[in-house]
Amino acid sequence: MDRAAALSFTVPVVNYQDSIAWLYGTQQFGIKLGLENMYRLLWTVGVNPESPGPQIFHVAGTNGKGSVCAVAERILRDGGVKTGLFTSPHLVSYRERIRVSGIAIPEEAVASGLSHLRELVSDWENHPTFFELSLALAMRYFLDQGCEVVILETGMGGRLDATNALRSNVSAITSISLDHQQWLGDTVRKVAVEKAGILKHDTTVIIGDLCPDARDVIGRRALMLKIPCIEAHGLPDDWTTGLKGPHQSENAAVAVEAACRLEGDRLTEEGIRQSVAQTTWPGRFQVLDDGMVLDGAHNPGAAKVLREAWKAEYGDEKAHLVFGAVTGKDVVGILRELLPVIDSVHLVPVHSARALPLEEMRQFLAEAGGANLPASESESLQAALTQARERSTASGGRVLVAGSLFLVGEVLSHVTGGTFEPSLQ
Repeated sequence: MDRAAALSFTVPVVNYQDSIAWLYGTQQFGIKLGLENMYRLLWTVGVNPESPGPQIFHVAGTNGKGSVCAVAERILRDGGVKTGLFTSPHLVSYRERIRVSGIAIPEEAVASGLSHLRELVSDWENHPTFFELSLALAMRYFLDQGCEVVILETGMGGRLDATNALRSNVSAITSISLDHQQWLGDTVRKVAVEKAGILKHDTTVIIGDLCPDARDVIGRRALMLKIPCIEAHGLPDDWTTGLKGPHQSENAAVAVEAACRLEGDRLTEEGIRQSVAQTTWPGRFQVLDDGMVLDGAHNPGAAKVLREAWKAEYGDEKAHLVFGAVTGKDVVGILRELLPVIDSVHLVPVHSARALPLEEMRQFLAEAGGANLPASESESLQAALTQARERSTASGGRVLVAGSLFLVGEVLSHVTGGTFEPSLQ
């Protein structure tokens, strides 16, 4: 195959469903932290990791990454900048992961791009992972579309995350708490070291409201690299955020700081203010038309933020929690954070090969202190939602779906009528 043919993402080779089926099949290769394979893959599709073309805004953090990416992208797009956005996981469709100026990558581009990638890597001894292939697809598509700024959300950690193979112009670290301990470490300082790995020479880093240990690690790394470490300024008191919850003001402040450093000459204060107020991001304290609230909240830090957002929005009103999670998560910690706003719990397995069994969720609920709460267990999401709605009708309060973005995605697929494409990553 000649190089021009290898880099063309314009002629479909197989259909979307077949190409996605092949990509999902690569999940057998698991998660491989490291950059060597990603460097090779980027060069193979014609992307120079050191000088990729568009400016790169690279975002890491335990929680808040997606919100920061969404706000920054909206500010830049509204300011006339052609944007590329790469995030994970998706909620309903794989295409959500790759967007240009707010529009998801077309099925034809996914099919064509993955078909070429499949041929390019067919003889690789160290086969690329699902995430590596997705990033290569995204970056080639962003270049073909002429994006001026690309916003990259890390998949896990930072130092060895595939996204870290690309040279960034501005980076951000939103928050740091314990998650993915088997990969990132069992203390905040260890996790912070991994997140700090995205810092590079000649690249400004912007930080959110980090705890002292995390701030110390990030600050020392920035000092060693001799780069600016900027703590995002709070938004003006009279500004509103489109994303709900007190924490979203902090996330928006990080996004504003980044957008201004990337394309400040093309932005206005009033335009930024409007963009912040109009940003949406599905699955993060998302309120549906019937009043149901959706929030992934897949670790204790996110659950704490959810609880605070719930109290700020609904006061003493209680929630009827529809809950599901995957293995490897601190489910006791998540439930313990949510219990103060919960009136009943409805357990359901998520649509994932890593779904936590009902029996284990029941045990974790008891360990968290919720053994005496009214509870139900269902094998189907629809049954769990029905039981939660019945509780809501009988005793007041509203339904809250939380514990996993996979669960939130399945709910959204029912609401939107889209075809649910579950993923491990």
